Amino acid sequence: MTNSPLISGVQQVGIGCRDVDATWKWYRQMLGYDVALFDDSAEAKYMTRYTGRALLALNMSGGGGLEIWQFKSRTPSELPFDPAPGDLGIYAVKFKSAYVDRSHSWLSKKTGGSVSRLYDLPAGKGFWGVDPFGNTFQVCEDNSWFKSDARPVGGVLGAVLGVSDMDASIAFYKELLGEVEIQFDKTGQFADLPEGAAGRRFRRVLLLKKETAHGAFAHLLGNIQLELLQDLDGRPRKIFAGRYWGDCGFIHLCFDTLDMDSLKAKLEKSSYPFTVDSGESFGMESAAGRFAYVEDPDGTLIELVETHKLPVLKKIGWYLDLKKRRHQKPLPNWMLGLMGLGRVKD
Repeated sequence: MTNSPLISGVQQVGIGCRDVDATWKWYRQMLGYDVALFDDSAEAKYMTRYTGRALLALNMSGGGGLEIWQFKSRTPSELPFDPAPGDLGIYAVKFKSAYVDRSHSWLSKKTGGSVSRLYDLPAGKGFWGVDPFGNTFQVCEDNSWFKSDARPVGGVLGAVLGVSDMDASIAFYKELLGEVEIQFDKTGQFADLPEGAAGRRFRRVLLLKKETAHGAFAHLLGNIQLELLQDLDGRPRKIFAGRYWGDCGFIHLCFDTLDMDSLKAKLEKSSYPFTVDSGESFGMESAAGRFAYVEDPDGTLIELVETHKLPVLKKIGWYLDLKKRRHQKPLPNWMLGLMGLGRVKD
């Protein structure tokens, strides 16, 4: 297993919010996240010792999901400022699109024109937007498509991350993800960044990990694209300074992990220890697995999940038991497609 990939894709991005239902409705109607793989209430005992509700939504076109989290035992803290490019942490989520022009036309119409114009990004065309809750997103071209259907936008491709030391961050993410290509590495001012970047210089690096033939969900998750931004002119703020995991905003970036023990040993050897580790299998009502957290050099939370059990159709008690799988080949597409049987149509 040591020579095999340890990360297969972006499993999900965590979004802290005040209202799970309102947040999911927007992402369901605008970005195609119309499958709720689970919707459970539990104690976040490994994080903040608070109870909350977690809903994992999928876009069956392909890409990572969204874990939408709402505290039930405390009032979540709002973002105290509007994050700007280069602020430390998860600045934006990247959603994939095979048809960027169509995606842009759709979202321009549905959101009343509250998305940017189309840009030539470091890797293909794309555009920016902000959801009603103040979270920035980017839609960009990607060719790792699981299922071509009516959804105009696909799932999570990756994230735009603010960093303070580009070389240290590149080293960390290369160690974490394994075989990664640097597609873009330039310094200067960039006209395709949102307005908050105007007049400021950045070092901008785009990392790509291509889809591999390893991992049960590899065909569904597809490529990984991480964009790192280092602000060379200002003093970047830490997006989650003084706030808790689960407060409003992007709370973590989660990767689907194939061998947690091997990954833990690899990262510890490189001085990137886990900050949280559930150890054995841990679950909510519907899903189970081993999860851990590690922090990038700026303290951005990276979640790692080795999935052991996942609901296919909860109503009839149909689950995938991945612990019994002794190999890392992707599940067949027809089996992955079964997760979309609970699709919600508005």
